[in-house]
Amino acid sequence: MLRQRIKVWLAAIVAGVGIAAVGLAPSATAAPTAAADACTSAPSWQAGAWYTTGNVVKYTDGRYYIAEHDNPGYDPIISTWFWEPYTCSGGGDPQPGGFVVSESQFNQMFPGRNSFYTYSGLTAALSAYPGFANTGSDTVKKQEAAAFLANVSHETGGLVHVVEQNTANYPHYCDWSQPYGCPAGQAAYYGRGPIQLSWNFNYKAAGDALGIDLLGNPWQVEQNAAIAWKTGLWYWNTQNGPGTMTPHNAMVNQAGFGQTIRSINGSLECDGKNPAQVQSRVTKYQQFTQILGVAPGGNLYC
Repeated sequence: MLRQRIKVWLAAIVAGVGIAAVGLAPSATAAPTAAADACTSAPSWQAGAWYTTGNVVKYTDGRYYIAEHDNPGYDPIISTWFWEPYTCSGGGDPQPGGFVVSESQFNQMFPGRNSFYTYSGLTAALSAYPGFANTGSDTVKKQEAAAFLANVSHETGGLVHVVEQNTANYPHYCDWSQPYGCPAGQAAYYGRGPIQLSWNFNYKAAGDALGIDLLGNPWQVEQNAAIAWKTGLWYWNTQNGPGTMTPHNAMVNQAGFGQTIRSINGSLECDGKNPAQVQSRVTKYQQFTQILGVAPGGNLYC
């Protein structure tokens, strides 16, 4: 559960992950405004460059994004409120479609899941992080999807639990030292969703990155399947946790499934602290890669 490891990565969140910055001055020359077929002349995205609404850039993965709001060079696959995938008309690469996990495979992975966790909710959430399970070779894409779903399965008991089961913990997840406090109430920021988002500052950080007011209305995570999945993808794609890399980077850069465990709950499970929990995650990952017809790769343990 995120509640168990929150202090380890609070500093990273407070530093800001895709959080909207208001009133920042331009730090570089503005890129040219996009036309309908602007991909052929779109500049490469640069962190720290100022972009205005309508600018099209080519990201490091070769795909194109259009600025939905002015921003000082936020990362298109992290700050998804500011950027949207851009489909080119002539000359550029079209936005790829299709998730590497079919609905029948998803159903096979989670035969007893809670009806809240819909496949359509998951696929609707994918637009928030277009690089997820969509970077590298087909093998890497499937391995990342299997790794995410295996960890999610472990965290939720097979996609059964939507909210944290220990209600006695609910009042503990309000950090009043934060300047924004807990506007939804002290007991409102308990664990929700596929990676059990908890604490007011995590709801603030995830909401800012996704362009959703989760600090003011955290209940959206247990009421809207797409939002729930987006918060899980937010953690997967942007948070190192107690590890040294995001789970997304661990899979894309082939560091191995073990590093995703470390980034999610390494302080409590890795380095021999809880081998049974690690084995549970690894076993699920091996099952899911088998369903997807791909080898699990190396470095499975942490």
